[in-house]
Amino acid sequence: MNRYQRASIWAVAMIVIDQATKAWVSSAMDVWTGKSVIPGFFNLVHVLNRGAAWGFLDSENISWQRPLFIGVALLALGFIGYMLKTTESSDSWIITGLGLIAGGAVGNLIDRVRLGVVVDFLDFYVGTYHWPAFNVADCALTVGAGCILISMFLNRHSKDAH
Repeated sequence: MNRYQRASIWAVAMIVIDQATKAWVSSAMDVWTGKSVIPGFFNLVHVLNRGAAWGFLDSENISWQRPLFIGVALLALGFIGYMLKTTESSDSWIITGLGLIAGGAVGNLIDRVRLGVVVDFLDFYVGTYHWPAFNVADCALTVGAGCILISMFLNRHSKDAH
C-alpha cells in the first residue's frame, strides 16, 4: 500500500467517525445543552463554534471567519498533499499524522460548508475550569500533530546516529 492510500485510510476513518458522532449529538441533544457523563470531569454538550480552536474568532459579528477558515482548510489540505509527495514511504508516523490531520480538517470543513459552524460536543473539566468543547476532528488534528512530532524526533535521532 502506498503512502497516499495509507494516509487516505486514516483520513476517511476520521471523517466518518467525526461526522457520525456529530450527527448523533445533533439528533440526541438540543443546541446549548449538556449531559453529565462523569460528574466533575466530563460532559457531552452540543455547542456550535463559528471560530477556530478554543473559540478563537467565535463571534456572530465577524462575517469573514467562515471563508477564512474554509480557505485555511483548503490550503492545509494542499500542503498535506505536498508533504505526502515528499515524505519517505517508510515513515509511517508522518504518513499517519498527515492522514489524521487531513481527516480532521475535512471533518470540520464539512461542518463549515454545510452549517456555517462546527459542532463541538466533548467537554472536559475540573471544578469550574472547562477545557473548550471539541470534537473527533479536533482529536484527529491533535493526535496527527503528535505523530508528526514523533516522526521528527525519531528521524532526528536516526540522523544523529550516522
